Amino acid sequence: MIKIYTVASCSSCKKAKEWLEKHQLAYQEINLVTNHIGREDLLEILSLTEGGTVDIISKRSQAYERLNIDFESIKLNDLVELIEMNPTILRRPLIIDNKRLQVGYNDDEIRKFLPRKMRKIQIEAATERLYQFDLEEEFQEG
Repeated sequence: MIKIYTVASCSSCKKAKEWLEKHQLAYQEINLVTNHIGREDLLEILSLTEGGTVDIISKRSQAYERLNIDFESIKLNDLVELIEMNPTILRRPLIIDNKRLQVGYNDDEIRKFLPRKMRKIQIEAATERLYQFDLEEEFQEG
């Protein structure tokens, strides 16, 4: 099951949820302000990052500015506790399943959450549209 970590006022979160609904993908929404994000969830998110905390911490957040923490030297347990107490320090939306993490909303990258069969069908349809477009263009030129 896909999990999406959001805040209500986030336009990217809204876009991501709309995309998931449009593609009929079931998801569980976890609001970072009203729901507690636990240690296990944070460790799962961190395990899916490529760059560690750099990937998920929002340097533009008020919490980041207020805390003035050196994230390069903080211990893992302290980091998890800090995020549990200040969840709005996370970038959003955070979209995860059992294998993948997406930070923020990106129209192309979010497609990785589609089942493989559905992605294949979409690629085939896009290829066919490009082929038709090329034929029409050749016809108009010739």
